[in-house]
Amino acid sequence: MASSHTAAKPLIVGIGGTTRPGSTSERTLIKALEAAERAGARTLLFNGPFLSKLPIYDPSASEASAEYAELIEGVRGADGVVVATPGYHGSVSGLVKNALDSLEGLRTDSRPYFDGRAVGLIVTADGWQAGGTTLSALRTVIHALRGWPTPMGVTFNPSSGPLFNAAGDFTEPRDAAQIELMVGQVLEFARGRAEPI
Repeated sequence: MASSHTAAKPLIVGIGGTTRPGSTSERTLIKALEAAERAGARTLLFNGPFLSKLPIYDPSASEASAEYAELIEGVRGADGVVVATPGYHGSVSGLVKNALDSLEGLRTDSRPYFDGRAVGLIVTADGWQAGGTTLSALRTVIHALRGWPTPMGVTFNPSSGPLFNAAGDFTEPRDAAQIELMVGQVLEFARGRAEPI
């Protein structure tokens, strides 16, 4: 199935979070998708509780779960993607990595994996060093999946202070600005790909 994109209303798919509903990484991912919607995009979220229902990726398995099929179809139709992961021991969480491994189901598509799509990256980690190493690891995974990581990758360090205020907005304007910049790059790429050559 080819992408259903138009230059005006690209589909941006968000993948990430933790098994805990409302986790910090999930909330930052939702903020990114909200920014995409304000800019005119359609969005689709695969959050941590959804990802936790995916089976452990098994290349020899012949049966696919309903969640697996839904993830594959969602990414297949995406014009851009945002991935958000916590930094666990200096790298991507097992939950998010399993979801990305599961995209092997797109291997034989005309646009395999993330081919031809920009992928925005968000990392939340307790410590800037862990955030940096996780962002680097995530960029490597996205390259392996033929995606184009945006120049702007966003890292958050919740241990340095609260990320969100009582209203659910970013406490620091610079945090919101980083998300807006990253999402803008995903959308610019998606819309550029939609333009006739």
